[in-house]
Amino acid sequence: MVASRENEPAGTRNRTTSERKSEREMVITRIFDAPPRLVFEAWTTPELFRQWWVPKSSGATLLSCEQDVRVGGSYRLEFAHPKAAAPLAFFGKYLEVVPNARLVWTNEESEDGAVTTVTFEEKDGKTLLVMRELYPSKEALDIAIEGMDEAMPETFEQLDAFLIARGAGAQRN
Repeated sequence: MVASRENEPAGTRNRTTSERKSEREMVITRIFDAPPRLVFEAWTTPELFRQWWVPKSSGATLLSCEQDVRVGGSYRLEFAHPKAAAPLAFFGKYLEVVPNARLVWTNEESEDGAVTTVTFEEKDGKTLLVMRELYPSKEALDIAIEGMDEAMPETFEQLDAFLIARGAGAQRN
């Protein structure tokens, strides 16, 4: 039942790996060349998040990004996509927020939405990021995997480039 993949262009320094841990859980892992506080900040600051989140190859545009990153706070992302007649929205609530270490949120845009947990672990000045998505059913995960396999490696490549552009490697502490 466990399937693992590495989807990155040749020559990529840091690889994004994805592994199906069970019928309902997918785990995506990547090392970033920046300390956890900078990676966490990129995930939790709307003006930073919107600069790297949407995979460029998707053709989608992030129209709005609202994040109230605290336990009980909410988020809402609205996208325009060339194949969609109306904007698409993704939204939910934060269940757990541990600064520079852990985020847990719900995905409430459909009854098949996952609970997402992202951890940020310091490893020699770098960040080991582990993203777990737990779906309500095998079928919901099966559908989600179709888009995740290409989107997450590209999204994480964009986060890598964003962190480098911000000089993250020079700011390790």
